[in-house]
Amino acid sequence: MAFIKVTSPHAHRPGNTGTVMKTVLLATVPGIAVITAFFGPGTLLNIVLASLFCLVFEAAFLKLRNKTVAFYLQDYSALLTAVLLALTLPPYAPWWLVATGCFFAIVVAKQLYGGLGYNPFNPAMVGYIVLLISFPLEMSQWPAAVSALSDGQSLPSISQTLQQVFLGNPIDGYTAATPLDVLKQNNSLELNEVYKTDAGFIAGYWAGAGWEWANLAFLLGGAFLLYKKVFTWHAPIAMLTSLSVLSALFYDGGSSGSTGSPLFHLFSGATMLGAFFIVTDPVTSAVSNKGRLIYGALIGVLLFVIRAWGNYPDALAFSVLLLNFAAPFIDYYTKPKTYGHKAG
Repeated sequence: MAFIKVTSPHAHRPGNTGTVMKTVLLATVPGIAVITAFFGPGTLLNIVLASLFCLVFEAAFLKLRNKTVAFYLQDYSALLTAVLLALTLPPYAPWWLVATGCFFAIVVAKQLYGGLGYNPFNPAMVGYIVLLISFPLEMSQWPAAVSALSDGQSLPSISQTLQQVFLGNPIDGYTAATPLDVLKQNNSLELNEVYKTDAGFIAGYWAGAGWEWANLAFLLGGAFLLYKKVFTWHAPIAMLTSLSVLSALFYDGGSSGSTGSPLFHLFSGATMLGAFFIVTDPVTSAVSNKGRLIYGALIGVLLFVIRAWGNYPDALAFSVLLLNFAAPFIDYYTKPKTYGHKAG
């Protein structure tokens, strides 16, 4: 009898890289729909622009590296990077801000390291951090949710959106601090008073108008990806668990110095987007299940620590990139033993 000589790993997953990337893109649709419903068409334009810029940068540098452009674009990794970066940027961000973030995500964080599979850091998070540090004013211009707008106001039209993005014409009376910003700056009001008076929290139950529903939508998308077995549960659940435990331990019931309740931290900012769409990146995270538990838990710890006591209201990107640094170290000490050998 002739045996087929193959080496490990022997596990099989249906579909190729492109199929997996398209599945992840599909899972972002509920979150995109909710963000658009609450904040207007700005995010949709962000996604269109980011997709265009990322694909152009990817194609240009593949050509410079003498790679087959059409073949590598079919893996949809550049498109997924574009969507994830666009979702982290403020709606109605100027076009040049989107272009700059895409350049650093695709060229610096991905192609200069050798392309997909060789990048040690999450490309979308690299692009976001460069923009946050370099252009803090533009990165803080978040709009108010429609449910928090004053009487008579409505979401920006397509025309207003285009003028804001390409001409820099501001949309009057539409920007507002995010719930995480409000909590970071608050030092006088108890939380129940903040929920009643601040535009970022009005009509919100746990984390502020619009934000909690967006997080619920990304949670739904993440559950879909778990069902499709695109990734394992270890990293996202570990991250959400550590974030919940710490926020519960340090929650004081809602004083003026409160760091926020567990529900607030779970359903504000980019928590669910990060847990299910960024922390689960197979290239830059730990590889073993034990390693993923440690990797995800430490991201949750850093996320809470920086939110509560750091200078930035949200810290997902910083937490992810710091643990990208640590992923090889985690892998070294958590690699499973080879079959037939003792651990050690």
